[in-house]
Amino acid sequence: MQKASSWLFAGVLGTSLANAQAATLEERMAAFEARASAAETRAARAEQQTQALAKELQQLKLATSVLPPAVSSTTPTANAGAAPTLDTRVATLEARQQSLEKRRSTSEHLTDGFSFKGYARSGLLINDSLGGGRGGPYTTPAGSVGGAVGRLGNEDDTYMRIDLSKEAYALNGTHSKFTVSIADGVESANDWTAQESNLNVRQVFTELDHLAAFKGNSVFENATLWAGKRFDRDNFDIHWLDSDVVFLAGTGGGIYDLQMNRNWRSNYSLIGRTYGDFSEGGVDAEVESYILTSNQFFNDGQWQWMFNAIGAKQNDIGSRANKAGLTPADSGLHSMLANHQKNFFGREGFFKTALLYGQGLGAEVKNIGSDGELIEDARALRLAAYGETPLVPGWRIGPSVLAERSTDRYVKGDDYRWMTLNLRLANEINSNFEMAYEVSWQTMDLDPKGYLQRNAVDGNFWKFTVAPTFKPDFGDLLTRPQLRVFASVMDWSSDLDRYSAADAFGKSDFSAGGTWQYGIQMETWF
Repeated sequence: MQKASSWLFAGVLGTSLANAQAATLEERMAAFEARASAAETRAARAEQQTQALAKELQQLKLATSVLPPAVSSTTPTANAGAAPTLDTRVATLEARQQSLEKRRSTSEHLTDGFSFKGYARSGLLINDSLGGGRGGPYTTPAGSVGGAVGRLGNEDDTYMRIDLSKEAYALNGTHSKFTVSIADGVESANDWTAQESNLNVRQVFTELDHLAAFKGNSVFENATLWAGKRFDRDNFDIHWLDSDVVFLAGTGGGIYDLQMNRNWRSNYSLIGRTYGDFSEGGVDAEVESYILTSNQFFNDGQWQWMFNAIGAKQNDIGSRANKAGLTPADSGLHSMLANHQKNFFGREGFFKTALLYGQGLGAEVKNIGSDGELIEDARALRLAAYGETPLVPGWRIGPSVLAERSTDRYVKGDDYRWMTLNLRLANEINSNFEMAYEVSWQTMDLDPKGYLQRNAVDGNFWKFTVAPTFKPDFGDLLTRPQLRVFASVMDWSSDLDRYSAADAFGKSDFSAGGTWQYGIQMETWF
């Protein structure tokens, strides 16, 4: 039994080490100590119960063996309330002992291994006429093809996502984790928004790691198997722009952390997505795409090379066409080379750079495989770079750049060029208050060739925001929760007002010439 306890303890220790990438040392140690203590308590309790039962069982069997048959027999008695015979008690204890052994791996309390994580933002955006403000990180014409701008003082929605997880540990050391994510987003300021709600289950998947069957295998020993609907674990984003650098998501399965050698680990997955329904020859069917992913990490994760092959063989069948009337692509390739620095050019902080390329269905280089409108000749090249570091005592800075050129996306000859420069600054006044600032500038030259009745435009956008902010303690630019009030001024080239009748620009209350917007917002994650 002591061996079983040690085995369970070792499984918990291995699990804590497997999660080391995603948590601080303090968090890992706290989680380890709590789980180890709980495991030891459960094992000790089970050990005591088993020993007590075994001792009682041994005594009863001994008593039974020395008594006359008439005394130890289970002959029915006329007295229904009579005490059970020794043989009956022995049988009952044996059943209890077997039941205890079966329950030992599932004897955890419901809250053991349970975690609750989430992200949320909510606030008001008011224009200079005391009407509802307009905005969002993708409010410019370039936003239609992924060109995000600074989000501080530029959001008018309520969005939340909660992640609920339950972890369990088998007696053989295998660790399992089930996760479900629920999200909702609305722009209404009302307290009851059921009619506007977009409530959605974004993830539901299960992971297995530290599998006993993989123990001793240097390649698979620390691997994680998963299946279900999920976001890829290694997606990453530029928070100040509300833009993922790369976002792989869908339904499928895969394996993480194959340790190819000391400085090389690998992830592989197969994920499916749905482009919608079509009818051909009276038969209705779903158009699905499949993304086969290879994700390679080198030098302790400093370098990352991601490659995706995308196939959607029904996407170009028969009369199926994109919104421009052209045949969409049925395949694509996507690749990303990224560098993850654990410092800011030798200073405290971090810096990340990524170069992404895609063709065909892979020309949507951020949301991999999500755009079924792309044609076969589509090509896209994107650069992302961002980081954060202390500037001088009391000041922190977070610069970022996001730029892309794509051609032949939806119409032969279309051309989209844009670049965003963003700078987030924070001046800590005391441990609970800071002044936050953001400057954004975006330039664009877009020629959609009439796709969705959009017009060719060429111009610039800029925004400046001041946001007095309350927070719980000193920290970096990503410390949350934050409660902020803000004032933003923005302007753009008048040519951008005619890009599309369906976008925000060009409206009577939101056109070039400069506009002020004000608001209050909370943002948190944990």
